[in-house]
Amino acid sequence: MHHITKTAASVIAALMLAAGAAQAADPDLTVFDWAGYEDPGFFADYVEKYGDAPTFAFFGDEEEAFQKLRSGFRADVVRPCSQSMSRWMDAGLLAPFDTGRIPLWDDLDPAFRDMPAFQRDGEHYFVPMDWGYTMLTYNTDYLDASDVQSLQAFADPAHAGRVSIGDNVDDAYALAFLATGVTDWTTATDEQFEAASAFLRRVHQNVRAYWADGSSLAQLMQSGEVYLAWAWNETYWTMTAEGYPIAINKDTDEGVSSWTCGFARLADGAGSEDKVYDFINAWLQPETAEYLVTEWGYGHPNAAAMAALPQDELAAVGLDSTEAIRENTLWQSPPPAALRERMIAEFELIKAGF
Repeated sequence: MHHITKTAASVIAALMLAAGAAQAADPDLTVFDWAGYEDPGFFADYVEKYGDAPTFAFFGDEEEAFQKLRSGFRADVVRPCSQSMSRWMDAGLLAPFDTGRIPLWDDLDPAFRDMPAFQRDGEHYFVPMDWGYTMLTYNTDYLDASDVQSLQAFADPAHAGRVSIGDNVDDAYALAFLATGVTDWTTATDEQFEAASAFLRRVHQNVRAYWADGSSLAQLMQSGEVYLAWAWNETYWTMTAEGYPIAINKDTDEGVSSWTCGFARLADGAGSEDKVYDFINAWLQPETAEYLVTEWGYGHPNAAAMAALPQDELAAVGLDSTEAIRENTLWQSPPPAALRERMIAEFELIKAGF
């Protein structure tokens, strides 16, 4: 029942996003985030302390968020993902954290916490909050495991009109690079970029819709309208809990993609700095880690809290060890700035049919 309630809440948030709306609450802290993360289960300690949730504003992808912030939109905290951090730091949008004000800092998995791309001059600009995979996800009423052993299935004309991938340049190119034999996009050549773009153009011919968030994809897959998707952990986790015949394949011939997202402080934030840290600290609590895993299917950076959870459950969706995410995996680390600009421009052309 809780999953149905959560999905409904995400749909409402998505409708607010489409209308350009914000979810107003605590006026002293504005969080600029993906729709769905306004779920108070993620920051229960903050609500308990202040009696209200922060004010939330939503974005559909990080490029939209980046451009909106550069145009003067004001917030205090934003949730970028790993591949965007260098660009956001270079643009002067972010301020460093005082890690001394984050009591659980030492409990965070150093594989995420200490990435060089998240630091400048010895200061940390990013606190990881969730991590997971973008992976091949399918409806077993329509497809067998043998149909989806290769990522080439996304471009197979047999699946025309039954495919969905995210309206997200990073996930799209993660799929495309993997499918064309590249697991490290930071070293991609011009020829490899062109091959990946050509693959996405073939996929585009099969796409029923580009999904914007987990709830919109769930709606597409519930009826079988879409039976093959490039999706986050959330889709498999929540839809199987609701009884839908959804499966994943993390062991395709070409591999899988992994990412981490988290919070950054905005340099021009006008809200309460104390509330920024209280919000961050609420997200890092063991209770939040358990909620994130059991209700959403994502991993949490609090390594101590993750170690206390049932390891067989974590292993079922590949969350049992962060060591494994670099094996046969395209890790969504920040690509070279010029390459990412090309990815952004080309993806817009591909979606428009060019």
